This record gives sequence, structure tokens and C-alpha cells, in this order.
Amino acid sequence: MPDYDDYLARIYEVLKPFTKQGLLLNEDSELVTELGLTSLQVMELIEQIEDYFDICVPLNILPDIRTVRDLAEQLEKLDA
Repeated sequence: MPDYDDYLARIYEVLKPFTKQGLLLNEDSELVTELGLTSLQVMELIEQIEDYFDICVPLNILPDIRTVRDLAEQLEKLDA
């Protein structure tokens, strides 16, 4: 069963193409304001993570996800 660090590593991997030159990705990186992801890109990110871990992320938790940490924590809660 994956843990927080597994989710975090996968999120970083999926976000790599969206990271601007010189920007260090960390747990406090904000998906929309800092990384500039659109809502469609956030959905694609979630979809890739769902496919990788074979889980389903309910849409009602999306408003609670602003940072990389938020996403990893929510994924860990889903798997608990």
C-alpha cells in the first residue's frame, strides 16, 4: 500500500513538465498560482495519479487541494 512519500514522489514526477526553469518544486508549491496549472491540467494530473495508483479521487475534494502537500495528504486519506 502506498504511503505519503510514494504519492509525493509520483506527484513530483508528473509535475516535472510543468515546472518552470529555476523553480524548485516542493510540498508547499501551489498548483495553480505558483505552477500556473489550469483547471484542465489539474484534472489531467489527478487522472495520471489515479491511473498509476489505481484509485479514484472524488471531485468534491478538489477545492481542498491547493498545494502539492494537500494533494499528497488527500491521496493518503483516500487509501486509509
